[in-house]
Amino acid sequence: MTVPTLKERASGVLLHITSLPGRHGIGDLGDEAYRFADFLAESRQSWWQTLPIHPVGAGNSPYRSMSVFALSPLLISLEHLARDGLLEQDALRPDYRLHESRVSYRPARHFREVLLRQAHARFLGRGSAVMKQEFERFRAEQALWLRDFALFAALKHARANHSWTNWPKDLRDREPAALSKIGKEMRDEIHFHEFMQFLAERQWFWLRAYCAQRGIGLIGDLPIYVDHESADVWTHPDLFLLDAEHQPTHVAGVPPDMFSATGQLWGNPLYRWDVLSERGFDWWVSRLQSELRHFDVVRLDHFIGFHRYWEIPVDARTAQTGRFRPGPGAAFFSAAQSRLRDLPLIAEDLGLIVPEVERLRDQFQLPGMRVLQFAFDSGLADNSHLPHHYPRNCVVYTGTHDNDTTAGWYYGNEGVETARRRTDLRREQFYAMEYMGSDSREIHWSLMRVGFASVANTAIFPAQDILGLGSEARMNFPGTPTGNWEWRMVANSLTPLHAERLRRLTETYGRARA
Repeated sequence: MTVPTLKERASGVLLHITSLPGRHGIGDLGDEAYRFADFLAESRQSWWQTLPIHPVGAGNSPYRSMSVFALSPLLISLEHLARDGLLEQDALRPDYRLHESRVSYRPARHFREVLLRQAHARFLGRGSAVMKQEFERFRAEQALWLRDFALFAALKHARANHSWTNWPKDLRDREPAALSKIGKEMRDEIHFHEFMQFLAERQWFWLRAYCAQRGIGLIGDLPIYVDHESADVWTHPDLFLLDAEHQPTHVAGVPPDMFSATGQLWGNPLYRWDVLSERGFDWWVSRLQSELRHFDVVRLDHFIGFHRYWEIPVDARTAQTGRFRPGPGAAFFSAAQSRLRDLPLIAEDLGLIVPEVERLRDQFQLPGMRVLQFAFDSGLADNSHLPHHYPRNCVVYTGTHDNDTTAGWYYGNEGVETARRRTDLRREQFYAMEYMGSDSREIHWSLMRVGFASVANTAIFPAQDILGLGSEARMNFPGTPTGNWEWRMVANSLTPLHAERLRRLTETYGRARA
C-alpha cells in the first residue's frame, strides 16, 4: 500500500514512542510499536504522529536534544537485540524500579546503557559479517553529522555531562590537533555511540516499513530551536548568536500568551539567520532532509519563528523582556523547496498570529493547525478554531502535547488549571455543547466526531483522548521544568472496541483510504 499525503482526506493518532507500553521503563521500537501500528490499521487510520525522536535533554524533553540529527538510544528495543543475537534473553528481565504506567527516565537509561554496552561488546566480538557491513555503510552515509555527534557524546559521558563550554579550550574551540588526539584516545567510546545510532536507525526503518505496508504514514515533529548543550552548537558555533566564550548572548522564547502570563523562556540559542542565508540555509536544509528520511511528513514547531522570533536577553528572568526580530521568511522555504522539491510540512501556526505568518504559510501551501480545545474559549463565532471556518488544507486536533487531555480540559482540574476561573469553564462547556449538539457524557468522542466531520484534510487525535483519560495523562505543562513527558499507555488499553469505534467514525466521515 502507499502512504497518504496531506492533500487526501484521512485521520490518525498522536502517540509518542516513549508512551508505548513495555517492560523496560519506557516505550521503544519493539513489539508494542508494531501492535500499535496494527491497531491503526484495524481502525483504518492513515497517520501515526510522534514527538521528536532525538535524544532527550533537560527535563527529559524531546524538544531539548543534544543532537537534531541523532536518534534517542532510549528508543532501541532490547528484545530486538536479543533476536539479533546481541543479548541473552535472561538479561532482559526488567529492573524492579521500572514502572509500567510512567516513564522511568533515570533507571531506564541506566538499565539500557548496561545492556547496550553488552550488545556492543558482542557485536565487536562475534557480530555477523552482514551487520558489520551495514554498520560501516551507515557510518559512511551519515558522516556529515555522526562522527561529531559521537565524539560530543563520548566527551560529555567522560566529563559527567558538564557543559562543553567548560571543556579545555582546545576541545571547546574544536582545534584540529586536539580533536585528532582525543578521537584516538576515545576511539572505543566513539564507536559505541556510533553503534547505538546504527541500532536506533535500523530499528526505526524496520518499523517505518511495517507501517508503510499497512498504508500508515509517519508524521514527525521538528523543534525550530536546538539546545545549547548539543553537538549541533558545538560543531557549528558560527550559526548561533554566541559570545567569545560560546555562551548565548540572547535566547529564544515567546511573549506572554494563553499558557503563561510571563511568556515562555525556552533558553535556546538563537540563529544567525544572516550567516545561514549566505550559505543557502545549507545546515537547515540538511536538517529537513534528515527528518524526511525518517518521516513522511514533518510538523514545523513554532512556525511563527520563521516570520519573526522573540529575542530575549540572556540574563532576563522571564520572557516578558524581549523584542521581535525578523526571521528568514520566504527565502528559507524557497531554498528548501529548490533542494527538496516537495515540502511535506505542517505549519504549527499557533500563538500570536499576524497576517504575514498566514501569508508565508499559504505561499508555500503548507497546512496549518486547528485545535478544537481553542474553539470555545472566546465565545465568538469568528474564532478560527471553530470547524465552520476551516480551510481544507489544514490539520485539526482535539489538543496537542502542550494541552490537557480533552476530558481534563472539559471537566477542569483546579489543581492543574489554576488560572482558569470556574465561570469561564462553565461558559466554555455550554458553548461547546451547543456547538456540538451533544451532551457531555463522552466529551472526548463528541469532540473527536466534530474533528472527523470537519472539512480539514487531516484529523489527528491524541491517544489519551481515544482512551478518554483525564489530566493525569497530560504530556506536558508548558513553562514547567519537571514532571513532563512521562505518561505511558498501560498494556492492552486500546481494545478491539476502541478500534471498531474509531473505524466507524473514520468510515462515516470519509477518512478511510481505499
